[in-house]
Amino acid sequence: MHRVCLVGRGDLSEWRDAARALAAAGLSPQQVDWRIGGAEDELFEAAPDLPTPDPAAAPLTVPAGFLSLAESVACHTEPGRFHLLYRLLWRLQSDRRLLELTADKDVAWARLLAKNVHRDSHKMTAFVRFKEITGQAEGRRRFFAWFEPSHFVVARTAPFFRRRFADMDWIIATPRGTASWDGESLIFDTRPGENPGHGDPTDELWRTYYASIFNPARLKLKAMQAEMPKKYWRHLPEADLIPDLIANAEANVRAMAERAASDPPPFHHRLQEAARTLPPHMPADAGTVEALREAALGCTRCPLHCAATQTVFGEGPQEARIMMVGEQPGDQEDLAGRPFVGPAGRVFDAVLKEAGIARETLYLTNAVKHFKYVPRGKRRIHERPNRGEIEHCRWWLAKEMELVKPSLVVALGATALYALSGQQGPLSRLRGKPIAMQDNIVLYPTVHPSFLLRLPDEAERRRQHGLFVEDMKTIGHLSERLAAQ
Repeated sequence: MHRVCLVGRGDLSEWRDAARALAAAGLSPQQVDWRIGGAEDELFEAAPDLPTPDPAAAPLTVPAGFLSLAESVACHTEPGRFHLLYRLLWRLQSDRRLLELTADKDVAWARLLAKNVHRDSHKMTAFVRFKEITGQAEGRRRFFAWFEPSHFVVARTAPFFRRRFADMDWIIATPRGTASWDGESLIFDTRPGENPGHGDPTDELWRTYYASIFNPARLKLKAMQAEMPKKYWRHLPEADLIPDLIANAEANVRAMAERAASDPPPFHHRLQEAARTLPPHMPADAGTVEALREAALGCTRCPLHCAATQTVFGEGPQEARIMMVGEQPGDQEDLAGRPFVGPAGRVFDAVLKEAGIARETLYLTNAVKHFKYVPRGKRRIHERPNRGEIEHCRWWLAKEMELVKPSLVVALGATALYALSGQQGPLSRLRGKPIAMQDNIVLYPTVHPSFLLRLPDEAERRRQHGLFVEDMKTIGHLSERLAAQ
């Protein structure tokens, strides 16, 4: 048994040099006893010289991912980490694809250790708090931070702080080593640091900041304890607020609901005011869609205009053969003044592309021209229009159909179907079944693209997406047949 004693404080090179010599001499993992120099007498004990390499031995080769994995594993505090790395190195010489076997016990263990190290390094970037060292000479400001990592991550994480805080001198001390930066050199010392435990005037700023961003409505205590273990709390100035913030979370949620914002974005009022200055009506015999659009900008036929930003009228070529009718504009359409430009509109565009239909050839509009919503905090949540609001807006929809003269009208959703035909009931009963209307117009009912966004199950969403694409393809073929008649 060949015994190798390492310092074991995160430096991979000491293990790598020894491992190369041992493997070149043909010593298997079972023949090597890896030790970590915890005690000083053991660390400096006269260890046997490394064996003489076998001249006939094949050169060591490893996949590119092994070194980065080994660098992380070497930073862990697991006592058997160096034996694990040597075992992997030995096995890689006969199986180059070993690291791809995620179910292999050694590979899984190494990846778990590496994951723990990465997590610890991330915690360091999140929970280090610098405190200014007072009473210093003129020049660059100096700061000190104390942190207690679980593993030897100081050396690998210190470059992050050098990049982030290059304009100040700092020291990060931990029980597992110390890193310092003086504006020119980043120095690392493996010896344990000491915590002077001094305070800082900015501690109160941290408390104010944390209290202001703490959202009681999103409090998940188990997740919070997992992401911010209590061992870090005593070194975080804001941590002493956490118990009270948790205890008062429920009451604060109720208070947030009572004072929730109910207004749309600030420029909403300017757009709305501009719309109200337009003439309330245009002659009923407006001869173009553009003239009808101008008339609709001043529409006050129902109360929806009071809260909406602006009228969202239809758009597209006046000679379009296909008219697509949705329910009403959403939040983004209300602000942009155009139909089908929000999330549902992006789904709609993707489906049209799959079906081979150009959006530019369609006339797109909605059964209701103003956005109906309920305020929830700073968000405006869509609310379905009622029968009276649909009836008030049906006049505009009828005028659009009169001017565009489409041969095929597509009802996207139950609201559009009711506005166009007066039929109510489950849309699934009529979906995909053409309905004859007056003036030789054919009505084709299908779902609204927002229906796909509301489906929680990914498999069902993909299935419904495919059905919607098939509906659009059928609409394209049906339009061609009607045009040929």
